[in-house]
Amino acid sequence: MAEEIKKTTTPAPEAPCATEEVAVAEKPTSSDVDKEAPPQPAPEEVVEGDKKEKDEEKKMSESASFKEESNKVDDLIDPEKKALDEFKQLIQEALNKHEFTAPPPPPPAPAKEEEEEEKKEEEKKEEDPKTTEEKTETCEAPAAQVPEKVEGEAIPEPAAETVEAAEEIKETIVLEDPAPPPPPEEISIWGVPLLADERSDAVLLKFLRAREFKVKEALTMLKSVVAWRKEFKIDELVEEDEEVVGGLGKVVYIHGVDKEGHSVCYNAFGEFQDKELYTKTFSDADKRAKFLRWYIQFLEKNIRNHLDFTPEGTCTIVQVTDLKNSPGLLLFKKELRQSTNQALQLLQDNYPEFVAKQVFINVPWWYVTYNRMISPFLTQRTKSKFVFAGPTKTAETLFKYIAPEQVPAQYGGLSKEGEEEFATADAATEETIKPACKHTIELPITEGGTTLVWEVRVVGWDVSYGAEFVPSAEGGYTWIVQKSRKIGAADEQSLSCSFKSGETGKLVLTFDNQTSKKKKLVYRTKTIKPSE
Repeated sequence: MAEEIKKTTTPAPEAPCATEEVAVAEKPTSSDVDKEAPPQPAPEEVVEGDKKEKDEEKKMSESASFKEESNKVDDLIDPEKKALDEFKQLIQEALNKHEFTAPPPPPPAPAKEEEEEEKKEEEKKEEDPKTTEEKTETCEAPAAQVPEKVEGEAIPEPAAETVEAAEEIKETIVLEDPAPPPPPEEISIWGVPLLADERSDAVLLKFLRAREFKVKEALTMLKSVVAWRKEFKIDELVEEDEEVVGGLGKVVYIHGVDKEGHSVCYNAFGEFQDKELYTKTFSDADKRAKFLRWYIQFLEKNIRNHLDFTPEGTCTIVQVTDLKNSPGLLLFKKELRQSTNQALQLLQDNYPEFVAKQVFINVPWWYVTYNRMISPFLTQRTKSKFVFAGPTKTAETLFKYIAPEQVPAQYGGLSKEGEEEFATADAATEETIKPACKHTIELPITEGGTTLVWEVRVVGWDVSYGAEFVPSAEGGYTWIVQKSRKIGAADEQSLSCSFKSGETGKLVLTFDNQTSKKKKLVYRTKTIKPSE
C-alpha cells in the first residue's frame, strides 16, 4: 500500500499500494499512510530544471533519512513499551465489552435545544395554572391508611396462602443463576487476529506510531478502521476473484523487492493518457466506484501475499510513483483526480504506516515548485520517507534502493517479462563509465566447450559497444564476437548474447563513452557447461 501529514485538505494522489496516487495541485490532508502527498527531495536526487529550481530543491532537501523502526518489543524504548501494554489492555476491555461491533451511541441533544424545551415547559405551566394545581393535588394524595392497634384487639396475621406464595418467590429468586457474560469479540485486521499472538504487536505498533504513541487516539483510530472494514466488507472482497479492468495491471502492480526485502509497488498513472482506458475506468460514478473497489481488493490481497507481520518480518512496502506524462493528468483530468484522492484518503485513514519509502521518478521541473508550496503541511517524519529523481536520474536513484535485476526494464533495470536466459535471482553487477573514456569488462572462460551468456545495459546508452574473444594460447587469434557500434538512447534497453568457445580464454566487452557525462553500466553473466 500511507502518513503523518498535518490535517488540511485532501492531498495529491501519490501512491496507491498503501498505496497508497497521482499528485494534484491541492493542499494535503492529515494522513497515516506514507504514500502519499509529495514531500521533500533528497539532496543527491535533484529534479531537473533550470539552476534556480535546482537551488530551491537543494535547499528543501535538508531532511534526515527515515529509518524503519523495529517491530520487536525488546527493541522498543520504555515509554513505547508502556504505551503498547496500555494499548493492549484497552483493546482487551473493548473486546470484552463488544465495543468494536456495538452500534455507536446516539449523539447527545445540543444544549440549546434542551434549554428551549425547558423554557417551553415553564411557559406552559404559567399559562395553565389549573393543570399545575391538579398535579400538585395528585402528588399530595394521602398515603395508604395503616390500621392502628386498638387496645385489647389483636392485629390479624397474614393468611397462610400469602406466606407460602412469598416463600416460593424467594426460593425462585435465590435458585436462578445470573446469565453468563458473552465471550469477548474476535477481531482480525489484514488476516491478523488482535491480541492472539506476537503478530498482533506489529499491527498495533502501526496505529501507535501513526498517532505518536498517544494510546487513546490510537484506539479511536483502530475502532474506526474496524468499522470501515466491516462496512466495506473487506473479508468478502478478499475472497472474490479479482476482476481487472483491461490495462489497470499496467497502472498499479507489484514487481520484485528492494535490497531490504520490501515488496515494491509501482504506480504509473501516465498510462491513463490512453483515452480508451481512461473512459473504461472513470467515465461515470459506477466505473469510478468499481475502480476504487478493485484498488482496495488489490491492496488487501497483496498485503496478505507479500507482508509478514512477525516481529522479524517485513510488514511495509516501497512505493515507486512514476510522474511521466502527469502534468495534464493532474491539472485537467477531473475524474482521475477525484478517484485517486478518494483512494488516497482511504489509505490515509485505514492503512497506517504501510510505506517504508516513497520514490518519485521522472519528476518534471514544475514539481519542485509544487513541493515547495506544500512542504509546510508535511511532518518531518513524512518528508524523510520521500525521494525525488528527474528523468535522467531515475535508474540511478532506483538502483540505490532496488537491485538492477529487480528493476523493470522500462525504468533502466534488467527485469523483463518472458525472461528466459536470466531470472531475478541472477544478480547483476554495477559499474560506472567515466566521461570521454573507454571501459572494458573481461569475462573469463576457464573450460573449453562451454557457453558464456551475458546481458549488458548502459543507462541512457549513447555509447559504442563491442565484444571479442581472446584465447589463452599464445599466438591464438582474437575473435570478433560483436562488432563495435554506436547505440543510441532510444535504440535498445539491454543486450543479451552468448558465445560458445572451444578453448579457454576471455571475453572482452568494450564500452566507448565519448559524452561529457558518466554512465551507469549493469551486467550479469552465467556459464553453461556441455553436460547441461
